[in-house]
Amino acid sequence: MDELNALSENPDLWNNSARAQAVMRERTHLEQAVRGYRALTQGVKDNTELLQMAESEGDPAMVAEAEQALFALREQAAQRELESLLSGEADANDCYLEVNAGAGGTEAQDWAEMLLRMYLRWAEKHGYKIALLDESRGEEAGIKSTTVQISGHNAYGWLKTETGVHRLVRISPYDANARRHTSFASASISPVVDDSIPIEILDKDLKVDVYRSSGAGGQHVNKTESAVRFTHLPTGIIVACQQERSQIKNRAKAMEMLRAKIYEMELKKREDAAAVLEANKSEIAWGHQIRSYVLQPYQMVKDVRTGVETSQTQDVLDGDIDKFLQASLAQRIKGQVEDVE
Repeated sequence: MDELNALSENPDLWNNSARAQAVMRERTHLEQAVRGYRALTQGVKDNTELLQMAESEGDPAMVAEAEQALFALREQAAQRELESLLSGEADANDCYLEVNAGAGGTEAQDWAEMLLRMYLRWAEKHGYKIALLDESRGEEAGIKSTTVQISGHNAYGWLKTETGVHRLVRISPYDANARRHTSFASASISPVVDDSIPIEILDKDLKVDVYRSSGAGGQHVNKTESAVRFTHLPTGIIVACQQERSQIKNRAKAMEMLRAKIYEMELKKREDAAAVLEANKSEIAWGHQIRSYVLQPYQMVKDVRTGVETSQTQDVLDGDIDKFLQASLAQRIKGQVEDVE
């Protein structure tokens, strides 16, 4: 912290504005972390003293109040402990979230939109910013695919284990006979990376397509081919952007997204997650899911990897997924520690 303070106060730092902004953001986050830990320590001390006083005075209401506060502080401490372990190369970065519908037409596309909404609600609850980069709507309802950028400290770190297939079981609103359907959609998370990370992308390795944007934007989207899609031939990675009205800006953003995807692949290799990477390339169908969401004939959301489950399905679909994120992150961190040992 002292070294960071000294660096942030160095007048030469501002010769590189991007570097300076990164240092100042890191300093702010560290200061917030220190204040948070001090507040936790003080809270435990104050409520422990309050509990002792309440017990000595025989005041059950005050005892209950102090105990409730201590339980809340314990949850906060567990959350901060997990946050302290988000120390991977890109954990602090913003991230790209891509959601794709699996096979199944309208049913799967509707589920893909529900899954996207879940992540967006989670991001909003945590104060993250959201930007829509690309979207392909379904013919009747839902989405075929969507890419958004989620910006905020540790956005990638929190969501990085969400890559995989999500399975939904429910009575289909699109089935006149009200039969139960199983649908699949996939989520893919990659970190936003800056120019300081060297990633070489050759022109000969790129297939470039331009097309008319399909989203909001008035008459402009119907007149110009401003949307851009890159296909990286060596890896098969495809990215697209139609956020901007300018093709040049969409090209730049699409290149950022492509670099992020390639960087994410390298991170996975470093973490010896080749098996996971291959699973993410698999068919979006039964056998590859990381989480199941059952709405009929009973209510249950269960993470296949960690065993964490809840019957509060609507809360989960409204973005209450912290318990799943925490469990999967803890599992991954534990696995990495065991590998080192």
